[in-house]
Amino acid sequence: MVLIRALLVGALLAVGTLSDARGQGAEADPSFVGPPRPPLFDAVRLERMLEVADELPALTSLLISRRDSLIVERYYRGMRPDQAVNVKSVSKTLLSPMVGIAIQDGLLEGIEQPLSELLPDYYERLRAQGDWDSRKDDIRLRHLLTMQTGIETTSFGNYGAWVASADWAYDQLRRPMMCDPGECHAYSTGTSHLLSVILTRRSGKSLRRYMIDELFGPLGIPLGEWDRDPQGNYLGGNNMPLRPRDMLKLGKLFADGGRYEGRQLVPEAWIEESWTPRGTSPWNRHRFGYLWWSEKWGGETAHFAWGYGGQFIVVVPRLELVVVATSSLREGARGNSRRIRRFFDRDLVPAFGS
Repeated sequence: MVLIRALLVGALLAVGTLSDARGQGAEADPSFVGPPRPPLFDAVRLERMLEVADELPALTSLLISRRDSLIVERYYRGMRPDQAVNVKSVSKTLLSPMVGIAIQDGLLEGIEQPLSELLPDYYERLRAQGDWDSRKDDIRLRHLLTMQTGIETTSFGNYGAWVASADWAYDQLRRPMMCDPGECHAYSTGTSHLLSVILTRRSGKSLRRYMIDELFGPLGIPLGEWDRDPQGNYLGGNNMPLRPRDMLKLGKLFADGGRYEGRQLVPEAWIEESWTPRGTSPWNRHRFGYLWWSEKWGGETAHFAWGYGGQFIVVVPRLELVVVATSSLREGARGNSRRIRRFFDRDLVPAFGS
């Protein structure tokens, strides 16, 4: 094992010092004008970080890319590179670029479009019940993206009753207002599911088909089936199946400003807007943008998609770093997310910092 590790570090060191000739060690191009770029990694710090990763009890994959180089691709606990995993609420974040694409293509008017215009039939049903809260007329598309509708959450303790209901969109909308729209943050899968219903109606396609046509297909990413509501709408915000390599490809797309092979798949301005914090979760104190989380890890600003049990796509823009981690849902899932976030903060990001 020691020999294998030594060979790995030697190979990685070669990549880290020789793969980018601009400003790296003795092989730097003397004609290059501009500040030197730092090496992709420090081998000693990388090795120390990987030793910590190896001890994480439920980790099933760890992939790390910096600039255009894949530095780490490791699988644990029988995980295979071609195996798709349930990425849980990473699915929520992947709705954000779809909304940006829909706005660009004119399917949606913009983030200030009222929810009552997007789901008029549901609003009519709600008003007919006689117990109407007029504050729901003030809910805009942006409130769905930022989890600030003001409506009671259907996640956590309410999740079971929500998925057992006859109409998931209606069940979310019928719930009581906990605050005015925009005044409080309530993380809710029912809220992100409303985006699935909206995108399905506006595109004239299922959410899965729309995502394949506009994003996953151009990236060459297969997207399998996942849960649907009783009306046939794909669950907006949970249970998508993805391979870790494809998660990395998505992370790289966002790190590259929405461009892939010369084609602008997602508006660059939308990604920047999505990464701009719009509020703070009272649950974990992380900042939240348009379905993206943000936090300081290792002194760097990291934007991330996060799924229950330790499923992550992380982008650290200043370091040009993209990280993917997946985890078993069988072993200490709740505590594992906390352990992995601590690992990112204390070990992984610092291994690539200046």
